Amino acid sequence: MVLMCDSGSTRPLVAPRALHHLNATPQNVHWGYFDAALAPALIVESGDLIQAEALTHHAGDDPALLMDDAMHQIWRAIPEADRTPGVHLMTGPIYVRDARPGDMIEVRYLSMTPRFRYGSNLAAHWGQLYAELGERERVTIYALDPATNTAEALYAYDVREKYLVPGRITACPECDRQPSLAGVRVPVRPHLGTAGVAPDAQGRVSTIPPGLHGGNIDNWRIGAGATMYYKVQVDGGLFSIGDPHISQGDGEISGTAIEASLDVLFQIVLRKDFTFRSPLLETPDHFIVHGFGDTLDIAAREASLDMLSLLKEAGLSSDDAYSLLSISGDLAVTQVVDGTVGTHMKIRRDIFPGHRKS
Repeated sequence: MVLMCDSGSTRPLVAPRALHHLNATPQNVHWGYFDAALAPALIVESGDLIQAEALTHHAGDDPALLMDDAMHQIWRAIPEADRTPGVHLMTGPIYVRDARPGDMIEVRYLSMTPRFRYGSNLAAHWGQLYAELGERERVTIYALDPATNTAEALYAYDVREKYLVPGRITACPECDRQPSLAGVRVPVRPHLGTAGVAPDAQGRVSTIPPGLHGGNIDNWRIGAGATMYYKVQVDGGLFSIGDPHISQGDGEISGTAIEASLDVLFQIVLRKDFTFRSPLLETPDHFIVHGFGDTLDIAAREASLDMLSLLKEAGLSSDDAYSLLSISGDLAVTQVVDGTVGTHMKIRRDIFPGHRKS
């Protein structure tokens, strides 16, 4: 199995040569797109550590709680007309030396720390039950409790207009604040909703739909302690992060998670010893593949084929792999967004072929 040592344990630590700081500034962000023509915001060697700021584009849902002076500067510097064709505010791109198309970059997420103690959930017009809930949008502001690692609703308010301008700032002090979810606390599990390499395409590629380059996967398991593998499509990879969340369920039914800015520490390792078609996630407990498509059937088939491929790489025959993914593979919907269905399939590490506890 390419992701494990001969002993069956996870791959060893890679000693970093440097620690880089990548702050979110007007020069180091791009709003709504990946682009292979972007100049790197940072150039790193394989194994380097990066401390980067990931900003939520939903900070305007309560700017008093979710924005600081540095963020206001970015909002002023990037015109609304330049926040396109997607919506996510991305930090990067990061150029990895010697990374070439067909290589893999291994991104080891080490820590994710909230920038503020608040986050926002938007019940949006693209949510699954928008029509059933009166075709209105509703914001719920959550407060984080670091002592219990939970979040609870602080207040909620309705918004008359649709969320059409990325980074929209709402005059929250003037809104009709309403109580919400009294007595309910949800676990805080910070993660990145959107991250990936630049696709091999001309011009801007929207951050909204996920794809083989990564993008808006919205899997809440992409947090601290997890490792993502992305197939490089252009020289250097040009890796970017954004769309930070502090809590989300599978499906992201209302349209968003609890959106909240994060400070993210991660390590990038260049891998030339294996390749994999789609974004691959490794957690302490699972291997997880992702499938995307215009319909649930297509997305589920793509995830199933990739898990079959991963099991075959681990040494199983096609028939044995097919049986194992049916009896032990958990297939779920990650999200439905912009006409694209995202799915994931996971298999526990302790039953994965070749796994032996060290």
